[in-house]
Amino acid sequence: MESVQPPAGSQVSWVPAQRTRSGQESPDPVAIPPAPKRRRLRTVLAIVAGLLAVLGVAGAAIAYVAYDRYTSPDQSAPDITVNNYLQAYMADRNDIRAKPLACGDTSKLAELAALRADLVEREKRFDTTFHVKWGKLDPHEEGDRAEVLVDLVLSTWVNDLIQSERQSWRFVTERDGAWRVCEASRVT
Repeated sequence: MESVQPPAGSQVSWVPAQRTRSGQESPDPVAIPPAPKRRRLRTVLAIVAGLLAVLGVAGAAIAYVAYDRYTSPDQSAPDITVNNYLQAYMADRNDIRAKPLACGDTSKLAELAALRADLVEREKRFDTTFHVKWGKLDPHEEGDRAEVLVDLVLSTWVNDLIQSERQSWRFVTERDGAWRVCEASRVT
């Protein structure tokens, strides 16, 4: 066996040379082992995680659209819009729910706003609660504009007696994609 000496000052250790027997070929080069299964598992997990993320985002988008569609007020017809507006504005006194049902310019709804303000003031003065109800809505539609007539019934308890007043009102609605209440006035 022959030995090869490393150069002086080298950090390489001394390794004897290997010889093959005469007549034998050198051994086959070492084959590269296949990728470990762990890498395949990682790839599969990454793909599954990506699909779940895409499905999650799609599901959230669908849920948002469905929630918006099912919670937005019905504005498909003039009488339905007036009914929903009266419920939100007069019965529930919820300006946030009433706003999308009204036209942008609410100056022609001032008479109804004055009625509500008067009811609130009387409730404070007489320590009572007024309830606003209404009867059948009578719509008269002409293209993208409609007039809806309705009787409002204002009632309260005073001295253990129910007191009520009936008022006839006229609402004008307009359609700009959806019906909206634009005018309200008392009919005398």
